[in-house]
Amino acid sequence: MSASSASSVSSAPYVRRKGTVGPARAAPCGPGATGALPHPAGPRLLTGWGRTAPTGARVLRPRTRDEAVAALRSCGARGGIARGLGRSYGDAAQNAGGTVLDTTALDRVLALDAVTGTVTCEAGVSLHRLMTVLLPLGWFVPVTPGTRYVTVGGAIGADIHGKNHHISGSFTRHVRSMDLLTADGQVRTLTPGSELFDATCGGMGLTGLILSATFDLLPVETSVMSVDTERLPDLDTLLATLTATDHRYRYSVAWIDLLARGTAAGRAVLTRGDHAPLSALEGASGRLARAARREPLAFRPGRLPPPPRTLPDGLLRAGTVGAFNKFWYHKAPLRRRGELQRLASFFHPLDGLPHWNRIYGGTGFVQWQCVVPHEADDALRRVVRLLSRRSCPSFLAVLKRFGAAGPGWLSFPTEGWTLALDIPAGLPGLDGFLDRLDEEIAAAGGRLYLAKDARMRPELLTAMYPRLDDFRALRAEVDPRGLFTSDLARRLAL
Repeated sequence: MSASSASSVSSAPYVRRKGTVGPARAAPCGPGATGALPHPAGPRLLTGWGRTAPTGARVLRPRTRDEAVAALRSCGARGGIARGLGRSYGDAAQNAGGTVLDTTALDRVLALDAVTGTVTCEAGVSLHRLMTVLLPLGWFVPVTPGTRYVTVGGAIGADIHGKNHHISGSFTRHVRSMDLLTADGQVRTLTPGSELFDATCGGMGLTGLILSATFDLLPVETSVMSVDTERLPDLDTLLATLTATDHRYRYSVAWIDLLARGTAAGRAVLTRGDHAPLSALEGASGRLARAARREPLAFRPGRLPPPPRTLPDGLLRAGTVGAFNKFWYHKAPLRRRGELQRLASFFHPLDGLPHWNRIYGGTGFVQWQCVVPHEADDALRRVVRLLSRRSCPSFLAVLKRFGAAGPGWLSFPTEGWTLALDIPAGLPGLDGFLDRLDEEIAAAGGRLYLAKDARMRPELLTAMYPRLDDFRALRAEVDPRGLFTSDLARRLAL
């Protein structure tokens, strides 16, 4: 990091990183090392963001690498699993009767090269914090999901994707190296192309504890987005439009009305755009444009008050969601070009409402996300028709177009169409209905996203993830006692 780069970010706790780390080394735990864990917490009841299937675990929150090693050694017979900000929807960051390693205190940004655009940070740093630090310097994270409240370790473990997968791939495509604490107490520096690197990318924390990572950033001129929006009458029109024109946009996502039927089935609002250049602000009218001209790289996302802690079950029924969907579809412009939007509104609209997952009531909700190959689009049409006939009350249904798959053995994104939706968990007959959808996706050569799964049958996994046996074999080699484990791992026999 150059002297000028260091001085420009002196307000944050940066540490210059010197030297390199070898392929494997023992973490220091001798005299003088701060290996004792601070205030070990008692058992806590944990859930994913969907608030289903709570289980109890002892939670430890290491603040240093030494404390991470000490925490690992104290996991006990039920093992341990890393947990960041708890945004996996299912049980990936739960470990019933065992230990959960809360990584959020490992939150230092270690180095930043503001010239070439690379950052090194600990695994507990959130994308929100990175955006707060990096945007004023003209840099943005290479990939962001629908929330910025995920950690870097979670972004690698789930190999997150965003609206730009068709252009930029998933998060780990941009990772240059990572430090991984494995079950033997060694810290290994992994680089792309190695088997352990590929198994860790999308490996759901089961190969070890990610301690830090170095990855590339995206240069931007402003913190404003230039956005095109259009309303499309049905699923066929949506797929045709994305196929013909999606390559023109860095970011692309379609909201789908899954309650519309007949010729309107799959009608959508398609939103696409890119980071606005400085030239887009010249002559633009409106409050946002005026503010952006004064401070082009300012990042001050607003937040609304959170919903009540308890809301009645059944609030999101087919009738209420159907009315919302109809309003949302007709509210959208038929076609609008070059609208300036705040970055937070474009990427993370729900982050403005803290604890929005409470709106589903006490039973929580299931997030279901699939991907099918482009040539299997008929399977996607069948799934949309089934959801429409079932009147699934989903108002957060989105469709995107994925580009080429990355190297991660259990990484979810692969070239094709991906559909994600939320469904209240208390919906009668939901398990059997989703089993049918799972089978439809597996038969079409598709797969489900492990970071969102809460109930998939394990026998479908082999068909969905061709390198599953390789993952299991490597995991047995680097962690023969199964020290790293989770409720997800036990449920799916990972």
